Amino acid sequence: MDLEEFLTEWHNDSPTVLVHTSGSTGKPKTMHVEKRRMEASARTTCEFLGLHEGDTALLCMSLDYIAGKMMVVRALTCGLLLIVQEPSGKPELPSFGEGLGIDLCAMVPLQVWNLLHDAEGRERLKQIRHLIIGGGAIDEALERELQDFPNAVWSTYGMTETLSHIALRRLNGPSRSNYYTPLPGVTLSQNEDSCLVIDAPAVHEGKLVTNDIIEPYPPSFGEGQWVGSFRILGRKDNVICSGGIKIQIEEAERLLRPHLSIPYLITRARDEKFGEIVVLLVEAPLSFPEEEKIARLCRQVLPKYWVPRRIIAVPHIPLTETGKPARAEAERLIPRGRNQGPL
Repeated sequence: MDLEEFLTEWHNDSPTVLVHTSGSTGKPKTMHVEKRRMEASARTTCEFLGLHEGDTALLCMSLDYIAGKMMVVRALTCGLLLIVQEPSGKPELPSFGEGLGIDLCAMVPLQVWNLLHDAEGRERLKQIRHLIIGGGAIDEALERELQDFPNAVWSTYGMTETLSHIALRRLNGPSRSNYYTPLPGVTLSQNEDSCLVIDAPAVHEGKLVTNDIIEPYPPSFGEGQWVGSFRILGRKDNVICSGGIKIQIEEAERLLRPHLSIPYLITRARDEKFGEIVVLLVEAPLSFPEEEKIARLCRQVLPKYWVPRRIIAVPHIPLTETGKPARAEAERLIPRGRNQGPL
């Protein structure tokens, strides 16, 4: 979808807009969301970030998904001057005079990473007054590279159902935090499975029970307790239960990240003995010595029962169009056979 198509849809007589989910945990789906709720989300973000009429916003994300659509809606609702760039892995950032720049820009981690590793791109990235990063996990190395930025850099938490983000985490400066803080009008709680429950009446009708397992701050004391801020541990459907041990996929990937430079993904396979086993997919040729090297690394940095029992080379790590791990596709890539491996 291009901007003209979206504006035609936005200004038609329908009270809703068609959006697509990313498909990170399964098959992508479509849904209709109310324009009035998108406007409410836009106002909340702009008020929280102190954006005003006439401020500049850069759109460099696809309009097929909610993140791109919401950048346009923020401009329309709050009177921002919208600058449009063709979506790409390395956006073209316009050059401004001294003391001027983009007031708001949303990117995915890959776009930020690519610009950080280009001298001119890095300097222009620093000029953005509010850079919001969503659509995927931000690893520790990327976060470290953003620490010297003079302006605000935020990690966002949200989904299509919440019309983009409902919580933000400051990544740099004296206000940086490991925890996401909900935006005004958003109330959070935790259910019996430790999953986040969102009550945001301005953007979603009724409470939204997520599959995201969280660590609340300050700690809550039982189901239904209010959550102030939170850290994401992983998704409920990304828990591998192997021989009675519960292994959070995202936590295992996080522990490997400082040590494994090749693209990789943790997934699972069915097993007669353990029920499920941990499988490591790697995007690299896998000779026996290389496999042994990776297995040894896993034994050094992972808890004993988290170590992959199979290491499998694949041509490409499966990702969604928005750059998130395609978990369901990853499971389908595992060849059938005996589940024996390096543990």
